[in-house]
Amino acid sequence: MRSAARAPASDGFPALRLALAAVAWVALYLLKGAAATGLAAGLLRLDLSSRLGGAVHFFVFDSIKIVLLLVGIIFVVTVLRSFFSVERTRAMLGGRRQGAGNVLAAGLGVVTPFCSCSAVPAFIGFVAAGVPLGVTLSFLIASPMVNEIALVMLFGLFGWGIAGLYLVSGLTVAVVAGMVLGRLRLERWVEPFVFETRLGGKVVAPGRELSWSERVEMGVEEVGAILGKIWPYLLVGIGLGAAIHGWVPQSFFLRYAGPGQPLAVPAAVLLGIPLYSNAAGILPLVEALHAKGLAMGTTLAFMMAVVALSLPEMIILRRVLKPRLIVLFIVVVGLGILGTGYLFNAVL
Repeated sequence: MRSAARAPASDGFPALRLALAAVAWVALYLLKGAAATGLAAGLLRLDLSSRLGGAVHFFVFDSIKIVLLLVGIIFVVTVLRSFFSVERTRAMLGGRRQGAGNVLAAGLGVVTPFCSCSAVPAFIGFVAAGVPLGVTLSFLIASPMVNEIALVMLFGLFGWGIAGLYLVSGLTVAVVAGMVLGRLRLERWVEPFVFETRLGGKVVAPGRELSWSERVEMGVEEVGAILGKIWPYLLVGIGLGAAIHGWVPQSFFLRYAGPGQPLAVPAAVLLGIPLYSNAAGILPLVEALHAKGLAMGTTLAFMMAVVALSLPEMIILRRVLKPRLIVLFIVVVGLGILGTGYLFNAVL
């Protein structure tokens, strides 16, 4: 007996709803400056040239801008990912060798954005599917570090030049670090149960193709789920950025991390490791630090350390990696981030 027919891709396409939502999104984005000024200067009667007024305006403006960017990007990425499952990702990476596998894994890490909370199941799933350890580590590094949300937001904040350099440098760190770690044959430093895990069922589950209505529903649900998880960190990040923008003097950052300070990049990396945030949440702070005079390489090194070497992620990874591999992972990725920071400072 034949299974149920696949739903056509055009079934129930919600064109009108999507068009209205897009118009509303664009209108809100264009009005974010007026909204921030109206709240800070009009409703609260603050002087925008004062520290408090400038900080409040920065907070409201960036909150609206970043939330709108997150909503749009998460929705679009989720709809695109509905055509490209995790099972297909594992199937593409399985059996790949060093080099090409690392490049492919790092590229997939950009478009399949796992955060640190999903690092353990992703790691186990890839290794259990036969993906080499070094290739898996390239994916694990690239996924949080080269975040597509951060890429688009960097473009909005600093332009394509900075966004492109961020993409190239992050992918380079992920590929090179994965190749180095893979060549060291460190499987003995992975917890044994990872290799004993077996993936049940088929690689690609059978079933009908999703309709466009279902894909849109998935996008809306993913927006709510992700914003529900990260909004406290997002507001904290924007709040820190607003505080730095309004109160911290430029001379403070220039003294310790400004031009001519050879230890500015290592200090930024060490400061970022204990923190926890995703790339979108840390970007407001990056923007504020850069506005205060920090070199772009120093600020990006700080951001990469937060999203790729955060202490909470290392604690989670301890479930699958032995301490020596975690330390080596931090050293190799940290050196790549340091190189990126110094390179950006040299060319920008």
